[in-house]
Amino acid sequence: MKDKNEAGFHYLYDHYSGALYGVIFRIVQSKEYTEEVIQDVFVKIWNAILQYDASKGRFYTWMINIARNTAIDYLKSKGFQNELKNQPLPDFVYNSTELSTTNKTSDFIGFKNVLEGLEIDKQELIDLAYYQGYTQNEISEKLKIPLGTVKTKMRNALIKLKDLLKDYQ
Repeated sequence: MKDKNEAGFHYLYDHYSGALYGVIFRIVQSKEYTEEVIQDVFVKIWNAILQYDASKGRFYTWMINIARNTAIDYLKSKGFQNELKNQPLPDFVYNSTELSTTNKTSDFIGFKNVLEGLEIDKQELIDLAYYQGYTQNEISEKLKIPLGTVKTKMRNALIKLKDLLKDYQ
């Protein structure tokens, strides 16, 4: 990848597109939008490969962060917001499959099972922050708990999650 070898890109896509697709789909909740975002994600990975630093974390984690951030940026983009506003009401209302947050097909990497190892309140924090794109300030306001509590619980949740993920490496 760092040598901009096309075979490296194909290997990356073949081995990681399913997992990244699952992460993106969980956030955007639409196959059409997920396909748009995943293209952007692989272009970003390709263009930013020289910025990856193995001493700061695993390559897979780096890619997931790019996927997550790209999906959240896509949801917050004016183009996406305008598209939602301009969607005909009947299609929007009756399209519950694509808009459902309980769609089980989006869990390509089995991450839901790992999350179940956390307490319910910590699962909710992870969901709000990493799948719905809320900031810690927004989470504090939404759940009506102090910002410091959100930060502490989020840190504890991530430490516990890191421990639970050791079994999957």
